[in-house]
Amino acid sequence: MVQMNDVRKIYDSSGTLALDGVDLTINEGEFVFLVGPSGSGKTTIIKLLTGEIQPTEGTVIVNDFDLGKLKRRKLPKMRRTLGIIFQDFRLIDNMNVYDNVAFAMRVVGASAKEIKKRVPYVLELVGLEGREKRLPQELSGGEQQRVAIARALALHPDILCFDEPTSALDPELTGEVLKVLRDLADRKTTMIIVTHEMHFARDVADRILFMDGGVVVEEGPAKQLIDHPREERTRQFLAHYSE
Repeated sequence: MVQMNDVRKIYDSSGTLALDGVDLTINEGEFVFLVGPSGSGKTTIIKLLTGEIQPTEGTVIVNDFDLGKLKRRKLPKMRRTLGIIFQDFRLIDNMNVYDNVAFAMRVVGASAKEIKKRVPYVLELVGLEGREKRLPQELSGGEQQRVAIARALALHPDILCFDEPTSALDPELTGEVLKVLRDLADRKTTMIIVTHEMHFARDVADRILFMDGGVVVEEGPAKQLIDHPREERTRQFLAHYSE
């Protein structure tokens, strides 16, 4: 599903070394958490996987697409295999819940029949049945994030990528979103999530990668890494975010 081999990323504008020799494999059905302090390279990985940026060195393969060799005109085809959920929701303000999800399907050429069948299904998956006609401003932050998840799911993605999906939410609304993620994990949906929700990670993640300074400091099964970290940098991070 995802393979990164000896990936380095230097941002041309600033000269910042964001990733320094990262190796990463994510298999079908895995739920993988990327954790670490700000500036550790987590979001850079998400940007590489979506083709938003290119690696300076190394290989990035997503769903059999080699992103270093992929022509720009084929990038939309690759992106249709991914569902990307951001912390700021990115909903269309003048469209109701149903139309926000349906619009994403129309963009990729889904038929009216498929839209009519798929949209209610994914809204039910994220617990939004009965909210179809509401506008984004009529929803709570947790509900808006669940619309964003439904929109991604509507496209039948092979992988869901979440970049700090709960960082803009208060604890109660965070719980709503985490429940949806837990349900998706139970369905063996392939997911990559950047987050600081360590208690949640311990409960549901298959694997955690702790990053710092553009490198993977350590990785392992979620409970093992959180309960028995090997590296001092990991212990310090976990002590702060697991309180």
